[in-house]
Amino acid sequence: MTVSDLAAVTGLGWDTVKNIVKAKLEKDFGHPRLKELKRLSIDEIYLGRRQKFFTLVIDLDRGRLVWGARGRGGDCLKKFWRALRLSKARIEAVAMDLSPAYWSAVLEHLPDAAIVFDRFHITKLVNEKLDDLRRAMVREATGLMKQTVKGVRYLLLMRRENVDAPKLPRLQEALKHNEPLNLGYLLKEALGLLWEQPTYARMKSFLHEWCAWAMESGVRQMQPVAKSLKLHASGILSWWKHRINNGRMEGINNKIKTLLRQTYGLRDERYFVLRLYGLHNSRRELLG
Repeated sequence: MTVSDLAAVTGLGWDTVKNIVKAKLEKDFGHPRLKELKRLSIDEIYLGRRQKFFTLVIDLDRGRLVWGARGRGGDCLKKFWRALRLSKARIEAVAMDLSPAYWSAVLEHLPDAAIVFDRFHITKLVNEKLDDLRRAMVREATGLMKQTVKGVRYLLLMRRENVDAPKLPRLQEALKHNEPLNLGYLLKEALGLLWEQPTYARMKSFLHEWCAWAMESGVRQMQPVAKSLKLHASGILSWWKHRINNGRMEGINNKIKTLLRQTYGLRDERYFVLRLYGLHNSRRELLG
């Protein structure tokens, strides 16, 4: 039952019911166990114009949230680092996006942990740049070139093996008449092979070759991607050993959005955080 329904059934006030639930959550989840942590995922979720961002930390081995704080960036994690030190946990690896704030915070507080930059954020970055290139070509192209490049956004961003056979000619026509777009598309498709290399040495060599190709391609939207990947190379290549990413975080983010819809926002921040800590224990539809 929702808090509102339970309040109606019992004759208690909404706040009274919520406080009873909150006390139970505090008892069960108020002090997450950190000592057993080994592999973490750090990311942020956007909660809307009023609440802005929340920074989250996930235990990747157990799929549970162990920390949540309002805001974004390294400053939101100060209390977490202190709690982690007191727990004497030995963190082996941390998955994150390419955020310099999280990167520097982990380097400072977990110098012995491997940093693994999230594969899906890297793929998202190259897709965004390919879409920038497509939009630029739509603005600049004329005649046949403009007709072929319009309306192919989703075909370009899909992995080629996922494009339906009837739609392939439409994609091939766009690439045939737009050489820069074709180059950008080939770079995007090739980057997906980075995580399929059979050895660490081959993965490292592939990454450097891809960056060199992007820089020499003349596609200006892809050149900043190459520079970024070279800067983050050590964390990208760490994936070979640790094989972690922020995929679980994305699933939890969807649960959080459902929770927000059903609890009508964040009137009590601590209550919200406790609900987050209890998400992994949910066996039924999220209610509030």
